[in-house]
Amino acid sequence: MHKKTWLIFSCLAILISCYSVVQYFFMDAHQAGFVKLKLMLNSTLSSFWYIMLYLHIISGVVALVIGPFTLFSKFREKNIKRHRMMGKIYMIGILLGSVSGLYLAFYATGGLMSQLGFGFLSTFWLITAFQALIKIKHKKILDHQKWMIRNYSLTFAAVTLRIWLVLFTILFGFEHFKFSYTIIAWLCWLPNLIAAEWFIQRKLNTM
Repeated sequence: MHKKTWLIFSCLAILISCYSVVQYFFMDAHQAGFVKLKLMLNSTLSSFWYIMLYLHIISGVVALVIGPFTLFSKFREKNIKRHRMMGKIYMIGILLGSVSGLYLAFYATGGLMSQLGFGFLSTFWLITAFQALIKIKHKKILDHQKWMIRNYSLTFAAVTLRIWLVLFTILFGFEHFKFSYTIIAWLCWLPNLIAAEWFIQRKLNTM
């Protein structure tokens, strides 16, 4: 990953992570836009739903912030031990984030299509992490890098989700939120994965 690209990804990841931490851990979580919307559309939310939400946020923030450092080649080459340690933490974040995300997907706003969108995101998030782990266990470093790029493109859905939410709200208004959210459930990660695959095919496969 080039330095400029790395800086952009890192800054966006840190900004969204800070926003999530402040909103859910320093302010009243019940006043967070996401939770308020769920309460508007559903009469109650179980205690277990909140537990899974917090687990998803914590693990997602960890993965989102650590990810760019594991992908930046200069950092990786100069800090092999740190890279391995951060990689292990990242994988734990993905495991917890994908499992909790899969649970939350069943309660996604917008019905079946939203549920499927976020459900596939969580599933592919876990699968790509597992593939990356298998490749590095077999010392296939380039293949490991490819799967990590695919995986982080899905982790980065936490950022693109919020970008699309703002754009769709501006373009179509809050009154069409359910319909917009159904599209965003897929739009937040599919283009990311396509872009990651394009990068892999154009850049890494020519190495």
